[in-house]
Amino acid sequence: MKASTLNLLLFFIICSPILKAQAPPAAYGAVPSKSQLAWHNIELYGLVHFTPTTFENKEWGYGDADPKIFNPTSFDAEQIVKAAKAGGLKGIILVAKHHDGFALWPTQTTNYNISQSPYQNGKADLVKDFENAARKNGLQFGIYCSPWDRNNAYYGTSKYLSIYQAQLKELYTHYGPLFISWHDGANGGDGYYGGAKEKRTIDNTTYYDWENTWGLTRRLQPTANIFSDIGPDIRWVGNEKGTAAETSWGTFTPMPPEGKNVAVPGQANYPQSPMGIRNGKFWMPAECDVPLRKGWFYHPNEKPKTPEQLFDLYLKSVGRGAALDLGLAPDTRGILHEDDVEALAAFGLILTKTFSNNLAHGAAISATHFRGKKYSPQLLIDGDKNTYWATNDNVKQASISLSFSQAITFDLISLQEFIAIGQRIEAYHIEAFIDNHWQKIAEGESIGAKKLIRVAAPIHTKKVRLSITKSPAAITLSEIGLYLKAD
Repeated sequence: MKASTLNLLLFFIICSPILKAQAPPAAYGAVPSKSQLAWHNIELYGLVHFTPTTFENKEWGYGDADPKIFNPTSFDAEQIVKAAKAGGLKGIILVAKHHDGFALWPTQTTNYNISQSPYQNGKADLVKDFENAARKNGLQFGIYCSPWDRNNAYYGTSKYLSIYQAQLKELYTHYGPLFISWHDGANGGDGYYGGAKEKRTIDNTTYYDWENTWGLTRRLQPTANIFSDIGPDIRWVGNEKGTAAETSWGTFTPMPPEGKNVAVPGQANYPQSPMGIRNGKFWMPAECDVPLRKGWFYHPNEKPKTPEQLFDLYLKSVGRGAALDLGLAPDTRGILHEDDVEALAAFGLILTKTFSNNLAHGAAISATHFRGKKYSPQLLIDGDKNTYWATNDNVKQASISLSFSQAITFDLISLQEFIAIGQRIEAYHIEAFIDNHWQKIAEGESIGAKKLIRVAAPIHTKKVRLSITKSPAAITLSEIGLYLKAD
């Protein structure tokens, strides 16, 4: 063997462990799609309910309201969108048709639509108004079109599905790219049904033909995430309190009800929904939906949640790897009430003031292990969630230490895994060096897309240590944050 060949062989033998360590970790378990990753970045968005039901002062319309009652005096989509943006929301979902069946756009599929309203002499298109306002102000836009229709005479018969699918086609093709197509499990009951005024039931395992109905979404809105209580992209958290479980996994496996072959929307209020399923078959993170007021529609006797209540919901939703979907209810004027605008603005100010100063950026940071220079612990405080610290494949326990030249004071800790290659971490604890010894200040199991931990009282220290004690694969972490909540 020539000397040059031998030297090259020795070089690769010596360097192969180093080169292997510099390679990215293999994906673990189910991983998010590109659209799901984009959804994770939105974190906080709103769901707008505004139909004749608003003018009836009801929560659910029966489908018999005269379209003439829908006549807002001061409708302003941009006022609603700007208030949402001031509250930190990054997206708006419009309820284009609720269970009452009234369409907010001039659809060709039913006469029960905004063209029959006196508002703008029947020439209005509120879906277009909200889309324009959202895009103008830099918010993502999404749509919900209820599958249940309490007005349509054909609901419950074989003729209705083509009507519903045609409505989706109109919404998917006339209003630009959507970040989400939102669906729920409302599946029939009493209604007006073209004057029949009766109760109609359907077999929700087959009636909506979800495979082909959602096929329209995939074909016409390929970047839109599909939300329902069983996903397939985003799952319902299982309550309308706006909170996920303390331990929360981004993966899930929908299970069919007893005696059925398939899981479908409207049947999946599983006990596992708030926390997900560890090592579930699909990446299917949770959305936590909750109205800003008590109800989803505007009622004059209700008040919005306080900014402190909203911040607590943020910690228990976004701070548990989910998203917060906040219900916004315009009043009969067609705008958000002044109380709602004030609450959103104060909440948004808390978010901005709290998270604009990551105290960890001033730390000297080190780790007991890391996967070569490309995965250095310095990347944990670079402000870029697309870079990450990682360990070698055989290292499944590690610690990260942050040291400060001057003591800092914080009461919020933020951790983010690099979820593009899966959710790994299963146990961790955090310590602070106080009174000359290490004291545990927090512990948990899941981290995922984002974990926000609020400690009981502000911590004053020069040293913080994160110890990851259980992971089934090489550990990854993209960001660490230490914050002091603003008043």
